[in-house]
Amino acid sequence: MRTVVAIENISLDGYADSREGLGFEWTARAYDDEVDRFSNEHVRADVDTAVYGRTTYLGMQGFWGPMLTDPHASPTERSHAVWVDAVTKVVFSRTLPAADWNNSTLVRDDLPSAVADLKRRDGGTIAIYASPTLVHSFLEAGLIDELRLLIHPLTLGGGTPLIPPTTRLTLDLAESRAFPSGAVYTRYRVS
Repeated sequence: MRTVVAIENISLDGYADSREGLGFEWTARAYDDEVDRFSNEHVRADVDTAVYGRTTYLGMQGFWGPMLTDPHASPTERSHAVWVDAVTKVVFSRTLPAADWNNSTLVRDDLPSAVADLKRRDGGTIAIYASPTLVHSFLEAGLIDELRLLIHPLTLGGGTPLIPPTTRLTLDLAESRAFPSGAVYTRYRVS
């Protein structure tokens, strides 16, 4: 059976999004070339299905879609743009009219059944990218097998927490790596 992982950028105080809804600008300081390469070559290496909520899906489509042809894109950016364009994408949303990005499927309801169906299919790892509210739903339903976290050396002081305050998890550390930028990558298996 396939594994479901959450791949997330989080602040030291546990937030996956800022109070101001600034997107990912707060991650820029720690996202140097080394972290970027590690993420592209290691963190997503086994992923063949990307799962998003509506907001993250639209943000990714708006950013990575044009990056495919951007003459100023770095080789690492272009490599990721090619990957994200080609990967199977599943977007969970009740309000998105259509999922029209390459290789996208829109799921409107019954999250547990849809994820159970994905897990039964042949393929690699299923990864939720960003989408903290969707992560909450997956955690509540017991659908996440692993957390792959890039912890940034800053606090946001509020926003959307990656893990809701009422959620209790027991985790086993599978991997950890510190970067000169101050970011720390940790991979935890959910017990």
